[in-house]
Amino acid sequence: MNYDNCDGMTYTIKQGDTLYGISRKYDVPLAMILHANPYADVYRLNIGDTICIPVKNKKKCFIPFITGGDPNLEVSKELILAMAAAGADIIEIGIPFSDPVGEVIQRGNVRALNAGTTTDKLFDMLAEVRNVTQVPLVFLTYVNPIFIYGTERFMEKCRQLEIDGVIVPDLPYEEKNELLSNCRKYDVDLISLIAPTSDDRIQMIAREAMGYIYVVSSLGVTGIRSNITTDIGAIVKRIREVTDTPVAVGFGIATLEQAEKMAGLSDGAIVGSAIVKIVEQYGKDAAGPVKKYVEEMVAAVRKA
Repeated sequence: MNYDNCDGMTYTIKQGDTLYGISRKYDVPLAMILHANPYADVYRLNIGDTICIPVKNKKKCFIPFITGGDPNLEVSKELILAMAAAGADIIEIGIPFSDPVGEVIQRGNVRALNAGTTTDKLFDMLAEVRNVTQVPLVFLTYVNPIFIYGTERFMEKCRQLEIDGVIVPDLPYEEKNELLSNCRKYDVDLISLIAPTSDDRIQMIAREAMGYIYVVSSLGVTGIRSNITTDIGAIVKRIREVTDTPVAVGFGIATLEQAEKMAGLSDGAIVGSAIVKIVEQYGKDAAGPVKKYVEEMVAAVRKA
């Protein structure tokens, strides 16, 4: 391959290399490596092959969220592939739970559970997804489902399927060691959340952040908001004083204008409830409308 125009560095594959390992080594998201090598067979790395490792954070990221199994697992698979094709940089997947927060997300969880979704069935579906795409995937779940499944078993399964990280909203920073050792053992990022109320804890949390930092834009539970009044710029400034870990803003973002504004203040935007509402509206036919929405949001954050 000719990489004269590689916006970064070229890398020659060595014995034992995997794309996932290279991503970790150079701290560059898998999605960026895939985008930088559109004509290379990056899924079958051969010793001596050359690939392009792009410069990290050259573009703003869009991170959509869906509830796994909503309205069923087959449609969830279609949604993940559609969002990946639409340019999503990372995809967050909620593991259905009986007690989530946020009305829209809660209804999505109920639909998924009523469809018979379990953690094992979700893993099986994602194994099929991994046969098609290497888009980075992150679980959003709660402590209880991980503990019930078995923490080490859960993280080991994540590693097998190259699930890049987990977000656990009800895990306080002070208790993260409950999961951290197994996350490190199986190379799964335990992604931190920082809220407007974090105050003096912002930099303490940020210093030890893994993967990316999820900044919560508003107080309260998940859901669409007409206005976001939190001083996101000030929070991001304090984070960047102690770490270069990417920062993405979520909670309440639904419009193109909101996504562009939040991405302009950070490294990217996260959207959940607005997408779950599209799934709720279109049901088994949601892949097309969700893909269109994600394409528009990707374009918006890239303008930031």
